[in-house]
Amino acid sequence: MPASAYGALGAFPRTRLRRNRADAWTRRLVAENRLSVDDLIWPIFVIEGENRREAVTSMPGVERMTIDLASEAVAGARDLGIACVALFPVVPAALKSEDGAESYRPDNLMNTAIRAIKAAVPDVGLLCDVALDPYTSHGHDGIVRDGRIVNDETVEVLARQALSQAEAGADIVAPSDMMDGRIAAIRDLLDGHGHELTRICSYAAKYASAFYGPFRDAVNSGGFLKGDKRTYQMDPANAEEALREVALDLNEGADMVMVKPGLPYLDIIRRVKGTYGVPTFAYHVSGEYAMLRAAAGNGWLNYENALMETLMSFKRAGSDAILTYAAPDAARLLKQG
Repeated sequence: MPASAYGALGAFPRTRLRRNRADAWTRRLVAENRLSVDDLIWPIFVIEGENRREAVTSMPGVERMTIDLASEAVAGARDLGIACVALFPVVPAALKSEDGAESYRPDNLMNTAIRAIKAAVPDVGLLCDVALDPYTSHGHDGIVRDGRIVNDETVEVLARQALSQAEAGADIVAPSDMMDGRIAAIRDLLDGHGHELTRICSYAAKYASAFYGPFRDAVNSGGFLKGDKRTYQMDPANAEEALREVALDLNEGADMVMVKPGLPYLDIIRRVKGTYGVPTFAYHVSGEYAMLRAAAGNGWLNYENALMETLMSFKRAGSDAILTYAAPDAARLLKQG
């Protein structure tokens, strides 16, 4: 709206915008956006073994968990009102390979976790990462041939991985690889095997970002990565390209789209939601979370206040749901009111 139009709505002193800020009840009454526990998705890291936890040192408060403990944690998240968790496997080095074949083995760590968690907590949705980087010995999200990531061959493996997850009980498969054409291939394979109700959440606008470092520590892929991911993840300079990526994925059958990272790309979230009006998720990524924790740990900001302000910024930008490692913290704060 032009500035002149705002001027026509009133002028000081008759118009005092502070009136509606004067009391807590008024602020609640006129709030333009609301954050709810229904907006939260909690990413968790699963490891092999039993009754074992490992702290992720670069992400204070975050732990890798064996499947038994992860099932208990998901039950606790459900009790807080969290409706969905995102699963990420920590694959042992001995199971990594050049082609990432472990990714679609029916009884791999991810699929075993899906079955166990769905059996223990059937009323919580499972969003499952579809990507090869946890499974490849070179740390890339695709198959490497002659020093290059090959797109179409990678897509075939990703589709097999997504199908194996759907057969294990995944509610949402979430391709995070940024290969061209993978949504159509996954949708076709799922539908062809009777999984037409399995949802696809596409990481449609995933940028080649410096904010992923702690995540790579958490899944033990960073040390394996040879080179970088700029030939398939998006250039941070580009915004119009993000809209093209989203359009392609929607046309191929995506049910939801993701923008990743979150805070540096609020403008992209706003444009995607405003342009397409589809379910739009944001990923409050590991580096963003770690910055909050580190600053709070040094006494430089209030963690709880900064967290809730951050999450509200995602809602204001247009996010329908937010993946955040702080989901249990936010849920508890929302419960307190």
